[in-house]
Parts: sequence; C-alpha cells; structure tokens
Amino acid sequence: MTSVLVVDDEPQIVRALRVGLSANGYEVRSAGNGETALEMLASDPADVVLLDLGLPGIDGVEVVRRLRGWSQAPVIVLSVRERQSDKVAALDAGADDYLTKPFGMDELLARIRVAMRRAVPAPKGGAVVRAGDVEVDLARKLVKKRDRPVHLTPTEYALLEALVTNPGKLLTHRWLMERAAGGVSGGASQYVRVYVAQLRRKLEDDPAQPRHLVTETAVGYRLVV
Repeated sequence: MTSVLVVDDEPQIVRALRVGLSANGYEVRSAGNGETALEMLASDPADVVLLDLGLPGIDGVEVVRRLRGWSQAPVIVLSVRERQSDKVAALDAGADDYLTKPFGMDELLARIRVAMRRAVPAPKGGAVVRAGDVEVDLARKLVKKRDRPVHLTPTEYALLEALVTNPGKLLTHRWLMERAAGGVSGGASQYVRVYVAQLRRKLEDDPAQPRHLVTETAVGYRLVV
C-alpha cells in the first residue's frame, strides 16, 4: 500500500485528505508542522508527501529544502498561495509539483500517480550520514562524535550539512557561503576558512591533519567519508 504523509495544520484539510486518499487505497499519516514531519519521515519514510507552505515553525519551503538533503520522496505542495514567486520558491527548493487550494480529489490522485512514476528509489543510509566517528542526523539536525553530542553554531551546521549532502564533491568557497549564509559581498574564502577550522576542532581527531574535511587549495572543500 502506498503511504502518504499529509503535512498541514488545518484539521479539516487533513480530515478531507485522509478520507479521500484512504478511500482510494492509500495509507495516510499526518503531521501538523514541519519539524514533526521531518522526524516522522526520518524514522518511517512515506512514498509521497503532501505539503502545505503556511506551517507553524519552519515553513513548507524550508521543509522541502531540509528533506532534499537526504530523501528524494515525491513532494506535492498543496497551498492557497497563488503567486508565481511562491511556486518558484517551492519548486526550486525541490518540490515535485504544486497544486493550488481548492482542488479536486481526482486531480490530486492523478498528480500523485505521476509523482510516483517519476520517483527515485530511496538511497541507503537515509537521514543519517557517517564520516568515520562522526554521525550527522540531517532530519533532526543532530551531530555526534563517538556517540557524544557535538554542539555546532547555525553557520557551522549549515556548512557541515552542505558538505555531508554532497560527499566527495568539491564545493567552492562561494557556493558554500551562498548555501550557509545566503551569500557574502566579498572575502568568501576567508569567511569559510574560519568556520571550517572551527568544525575541524570539533569533529576531527587531528584538526591540523584532517581526514574528512579536506581542503582543495584556493578552491574550496570536500567531505571524505
């Protein structure tokens, strides 16, 4: 049975979707906010995610962005927002489709079928990435070294997340800064260097000779797992 996670904070919408989808043979679960949805998907992945944008806490676009760090599950946005900019933001973040409320159940079912035909099989490893003794839980934003929690600042975590979701790839200073801090006006290489040095002190056994956070001189960094 195909499983669907409905992420919406409006009980009447969740109830209507549950009834309509269940009647058509889908297994339906629900979450009222983005944080709960990510935790549920990390522990028990769904085949399709139906996602509202206007959620309490992190919004739907941020949910998609975080989810795409470790999952390719189809995401169909269901939103009252009709502006082109909202649609572009959701699709650019990684959503597969966008349906404006109100909508017909037959159309939603058709879009789910299309999304399922295009779905990419879930990669092994799920939401947890390991590099030596370091473990990064991307869904919960938790980092451990030898099973002990490691505290990272938001920028440090954003840089680490960028690296672990692109293992082995050379990431430039500029790309890393755009991913971690929305871009900088100048001095990206020095800015990144400072934060990578802090990450190495917290995560590497020998920060002076890093095994995992590797420098590519004058270009950027890559993660070696």
